[in-house]
Amino acid sequence: MFGERLKNLRLAKGLSQEELGKRLGVTKQAVSNWEIENVTPALDMFLNIAHFFNTTPNYLLGYEVYAGVDVTGLTEIEISHIMMLIDDLKAHHEKTE
Repeated sequence: MFGERLKNLRLAKGLSQEELGKRLGVTKQAVSNWEIENVTPALDMFLNIAHFFNTTPNYLLGYEVYAGVDVTGLTEIEISHIMMLIDDLKAHHEKTE
């Protein structure tokens, strides 16, 4: 689960394995090994990865389905609107199940 989620987050940011490795201070091979789950990153690196992608360790491990939304720079009103939209989408989804 971790490898798949890491790869999806990396691709969503438009980063190659090499670019992500440089940003995290590791090699492309380290990123590749994490993504194919040959190796698990050390705890401190794992937390750095979660922070880099603005998500939670639980999401990376597959315990949550929510990756997080970066609301940096938005006003409280804008954040409130986003939360209302999420609530509306959840309600719509529940009605269609």
